[in-house]
Amino acid sequence: MLRNLPLNAEHQLSHLPMSGIIRSRVKRLFAILGGLLITQTLLIWVLEDLTLFESSWMTMTTLVTVGYGDYAPETALGRISTVVLMFISAISVLTLIVSDFIEYRFYRRERILTGRWVYKMQDHIVIINTPQAGGEQYFARFASQIRAVPGYEVIPIMILTREFPTGLPTELADKGLVHFHGSGSDPLALKAVHAGSARHIIILAADASDPSSDSLTFDIAHRLSESNLGQHVTAECVRDENRERFKSLGVLTTIRPVRTYPEIMVRSVVAPGSEKVLEDLFNYQNDHPHRYEIALDDLTWADIVSALIRHDIGTALAFIDENGEVVCHPPTHKEVEGKGLIVLVKSSETPGVELVEKALANYRAFVRKWHGMQDDQAAKDHADDKPAAPGS
Repeated sequence: MLRNLPLNAEHQLSHLPMSGIIRSRVKRLFAILGGLLITQTLLIWVLEDLTLFESSWMTMTTLVTVGYGDYAPETALGRISTVVLMFISAISVLTLIVSDFIEYRFYRRERILTGRWVYKMQDHIVIINTPQAGGEQYFARFASQIRAVPGYEVIPIMILTREFPTGLPTELADKGLVHFHGSGSDPLALKAVHAGSARHIIILAADASDPSSDSLTFDIAHRLSESNLGQHVTAECVRDENRERFKSLGVLTTIRPVRTYPEIMVRSVVAPGSEKVLEDLFNYQNDHPHRYEIALDDLTWADIVSALIRHDIGTALAFIDENGEVVCHPPTHKEVEGKGLIVLVKSSETPGVELVEKALANYRAFVRKWHGMQDDQAAKDHADDKPAAPGS
């Protein structure tokens, strides 16, 4: 079972035998080369009229075939050792090391392209599965949005998927995304992407329109939950009825698949709970944004927001200015001039425009009365501070 696997173990390539063979062979060749260099240096030091440093210098220049000519063996034994240990042995070993290094680089590049390279990662984002349509655009927008969030500017992103068998598209690779070819249902694949040390784990629905894909998502979430990783998981759920099942696993966030807006996924990851607000904006089950055609000319944005909340109408989200442009987050204490409001209202009891006009009118009267009281109090305070006339 997955809980018995060290998900955040040290980086090992036990499942990549060729890489292990190359690295083991290079280590042996380096050991042999080191032994040859030490032996040759000591022989030259003993046989030739050179210091230890000069013997080492001559040995190294001979190895790299530079041949400065400032030092050279003069004794017969010194020349024989140079031919046997350096020309025949050491230079041949160095050539093998360079050859193995080049082979390893090509091997590594091929493994990276095909999604079979295991990276050393921690505090990263793991995305499991790929959208059936528009996956490249989805991942590109997700990466751009998540890295615009403070604290996430350089966060590594790993995609665990069976897509992209010949390599990630250039657009994604240029954004620094990497992938591993595998399935979230495979414990070895979860180990390879270091799920245990990830900051966030996102499970995308295999098919955003097929309720049965929740079964696959649940299986992956269950495996992660067994490793006590539920609090790092954001899972897409096609059927709302299945949300409680994911909640029982300890999954932090459950969200409907919204492929057109990966920004919603970003908000659910960095600000858990905000997905509930955003989801409500897309349906009429609880709340929805409603547009009211209404003249606005003498109230500040703070007044409008307060008026609608006090009269239990809803929450003002934006207003429409005289040019028909939607203005979000206007200055709080600046008077608003426009011809419409967008308000988040209850879907079961959507207030009519008459109620909104009445609420704003009542608030205008309240503001005028409050300002009048303030003026009267200021005049009274001014009169009390006025010095008394002489002789009175």
